[in-house]
Amino acid sequence: MPERRPRVLILAEQCNPEWPSLPVVGYKYAKALADVVDAVVVTQVRNRANIERAGLGRAEVVYLDTEALAAPLYKLSLKLRGGAATGWTIQMAMDYPSYVAFEAVAFAKFRRELADGRFDIVHRVTPMSPTLPSVMPRLSKVPFVLGPLNGNLPWPPQFREELAREREWLSWVRGAYKHLPFSRGTYRRAAAILAAFEHTLADLPDGAGARALNFPEVGVDPELFAAPAPRPASGPMTILYVGRLVPYKLPEVVVRAFAESERLRQHRLVVVGSGPEQARLEELVARHDLAGCVQLLGQKTQAEVGALMREAEILANPSIRELGAGVVVEAMACGMTCVVVDYGAPGTLIGPGRGVKLDLADRDTLVTGYARALEGLVADRERTAALGLAAREHVMRHYTWRAKAAKTLEVYDWVLGRRPDKPDFFFEPDAPAKPRPPASPQQALEA
Repeated sequence: MPERRPRVLILAEQCNPEWPSLPVVGYKYAKALADVVDAVVVTQVRNRANIERAGLGRAEVVYLDTEALAAPLYKLSLKLRGGAATGWTIQMAMDYPSYVAFEAVAFAKFRRELADGRFDIVHRVTPMSPTLPSVMPRLSKVPFVLGPLNGNLPWPPQFREELAREREWLSWVRGAYKHLPFSRGTYRRAAAILAAFEHTLADLPDGAGARALNFPEVGVDPELFAAPAPRPASGPMTILYVGRLVPYKLPEVVVRAFAESERLRQHRLVVVGSGPEQARLEELVARHDLAGCVQLLGQKTQAEVGALMREAEILANPSIRELGAGVVVEAMACGMTCVVVDYGAPGTLIGPGRGVKLDLADRDTLVTGYARALEGLVADRERTAALGLAAREHVMRHYTWRAKAAKTLEVYDWVLGRRPDKPDFFFEPDAPAKPRPPASPQQALEA
């Protein structure tokens, strides 16, 4: 007789199908998990209208209202950040009290069910910042799964100007989060910790590694980001930039690469996104007379971005501090060849034979590097197509939401003692397997 599906209380404070970045990732991950477990998703009341309009699959959804605390703190953070586009470390610091309150209310609501064994696992899906602790593992004896978490990517020293323009002055004291109430207990009591990429794993406290799994938070919806129709065999190619127009993403690098290259100006650059760097880009386009080959389209929906990706051949992503790089995964799913900086998440996602990586360098060196790399790709359509095909195959194997839910179910089985070996999700199927001694979650907790 098959074992019953795990019963999971999913904490997803940020969970919204209409809001970009983390909220939509939390929504899609929670929805995928509800297909493989019996799920109750607990989220903030601010997400209610959009979730009820879109649905959350098979999940039961419970809405909590802590807006009396969360809303004024968010408004204050916007003032300190100078808007919503920059100052993410400030936002995380301001989120601390409201998130602790959210989990405390969640525990109060489910106290009896947790004590009576209704749930096999409590899984905190969002927030994904390692700096925000959980109170649930201290209050409940139900096995607690944390993550995926993503954070701790050092700011490259070549880009101090961008650091200042990003209003990341609080990043100098980021490590203080480890001394906040509940932080140590969160990691000490978690039965499993999902951590995205090596930069997050390196930040975990001593003793947490035995319970940590390399588990990137990014995923892709194959219905929105699908295989393209056959691309033209001749004529101009399309290079796409997609992302917020903010300093650390360096959108100007790609525009300046076009300005530097006569060959690239015979092709097309499409820039999708909005933000404080837009004026800088508009000035570059005008100064170098690039209006005939560079388009600034502004913000687009996910569906519109998917359509653009199926029409373009190359994604240029010059970001120098990318924690998750969801846009790279989406482009790979559409069979695009991605050109990225080999630092943070993009450097891991773009492995051998499925894209192009440039060494982290100063801005001018990156401009030249992007110009040469893009020139090589537009001159060799066959190679570009082959790299894009390999990228798509990799993403379809590992990064669809269905695949990620299946991998999470393996984690649950390990936590619940249904499998003896700790899962290993290092996403390089051709790499030799690394020996790992069997360990139960209980042995890991005692390590």
